[in-house]
Amino acid sequence: MGGAKLVDVEVMVSWASSMTWKGLYPILSLSKTVDQKGISLTKKAMKQVESILQRNPLLPKWDILIQPL
Repeated sequence: MGGAKLVDVEVMVSWASSMTWKGLYPILSLSKTVDQKGISLTKKAMKQVESILQRNPLLPKWDILIQPL
């Protein structure tokens, strides 16, 4: 993390907004909603999601490339 101490939301947002990729800065928004736990997709819905994922055979759970629709 380059030495940044991510101690609060303001620091995290400031740090993330300073990142660039190919000269572009991210567009950030802070969501204060709490996600519900225990929600899962149906098998049919998960197949649709899986169809746009390319998993790395060496790290299939952690290294995923998501192709746009």
